[in-house]
Amino acid sequence: MAGMQKIINEPRAFVDEMLEGLLLAHPEHLRSPAPRVLARAGAPRKGKVAIVTGGGSGHLPLFLGYVGHGLADAVAVGDVFSSPSAEQISQATEAVDGGAGVLYLYGNYSGDVMNFDMAGEMCSAGGTEILTLLAADDVASAPRGSEARRRGIAGIAFLYKVAGARAEEGASLDEVVSVTERAAQGLRSMGVALSPCVVPAAGKPTFDLPSGQMEIGMGIHGEPGVRRGPLEKASSIANDLVSQAVADLPYEAGDEVAVLVNGLGATPREELYLLFASVHAQLASKGIEVRRTWVGEYATSLEMAGASVSLLRLDGEILRLLDAPCDSPFVVRR
Repeated sequence: MAGMQKIINEPRAFVDEMLEGLLLAHPEHLRSPAPRVLARAGAPRKGKVAIVTGGGSGHLPLFLGYVGHGLADAVAVGDVFSSPSAEQISQATEAVDGGAGVLYLYGNYSGDVMNFDMAGEMCSAGGTEILTLLAADDVASAPRGSEARRRGIAGIAFLYKVAGARAEEGASLDEVVSVTERAAQGLRSMGVALSPCVVPAAGKPTFDLPSGQMEIGMGIHGEPGVRRGPLEKASSIANDLVSQAVADLPYEAGDEVAVLVNGLGATPREELYLLFASVHAQLASKGIEVRRTWVGEYATSLEMAGASVSLLRLDGEILRLLDAPCDSPFVVRR
């Protein structure tokens, strides 16, 4: 397609060929029990709560990059920016069910919710206990009081880490859900987009954002944000993102947090660290202590430029679980 600058073969084969390469590169981590399904190489593990996730492609390392030890056990993979099918989710569930129940942990998008609910009904009818937890951390996508309508964005990486670590410890399904829900309640994210991306099958930008402009609160599929205007300095962007996230929970002086600064696909790490410095200063000015820091790409949108900031309120158990070892092709903590 004229004007599309991508290293691909056939646009409609993009996802399947990407998965082929991923499996060839990481056979020690991943296997494919069914088309568009990836599972941990060692799963299922009898007696362990299994964690199943899924969503559209185009967001690496979200969603499939979080399959591994101390993280998720399986993922159902949709087309770019599209939900996986209920059948794929059911196949992912069956592939890793160790008899201790399954947690569905994914982002709050209508297509995903519909298909995960359908898969859950099918698997529950077969005797598998399933509970669901939705990431809904994007404060720009719905006002306070309507948190159930919010989108899930990069903050879900923290939830994979918490749920995965607790499951590895041998906790029950209810115990895994309890601590992950507590983490989700103390999680807020806010982002900024600087440029669009190009979906291979479409061959054109997903939205129009002129050079020199930015959009605060834009979603990872190009969903409208809350404000568009001239590109500002990093310190001003950090002030905007942090102020809105802090006020939403609200976080208070004396709180301890983990901070995730996420690149959307085309923003260099140098800029992410520069942004983090301003985020850290903003939090310090509010009396909020940063205990853990993640800077990098955790939920991208193909080659979109921009970043998001996620704050996770910590307690002793959540901090312990964040620090627990994990290992996937994209996330390693020892």
